[in-house]
Amino acid sequence: MNIRRDDTVVVLSGRDKGVKGKVLSADPKAGKVIVEGVSVAKVHQKPRRQGEEGGIIKKETPIYASKVQLVCPKCDKGVRVGHKIVDGKKVRVCKKCGAEI
Repeated sequence: MNIRRDDTVVVLSGRDKGVKGKVLSADPKAGKVIVEGVSVAKVHQKPRRQGEEGGIIKKETPIYASKVQLVCPKCDKGVRVGHKIVDGKKVRVCKKCGAEI
């Protein structure tokens, strides 16, 4: 999976198609990511401690990583990701412009 936490991604399909957002968490084992402001569900939350308020809150739900694409900071578009070895370290690069991501 080429997507990590704090990456900027664009949604490719579904009701949130075209929305850009920051990845809050990634689960490579399940192949899912949680993106800020995408796939938001209303969850009924019960107060757990005294003084805490319950109610209906909005929470991002996981979506498949194959439905999002990494956004290149230089191109500002969704791009495919390649890999290159620079100074003995493997880095991600944009397939369109070759910039490091």
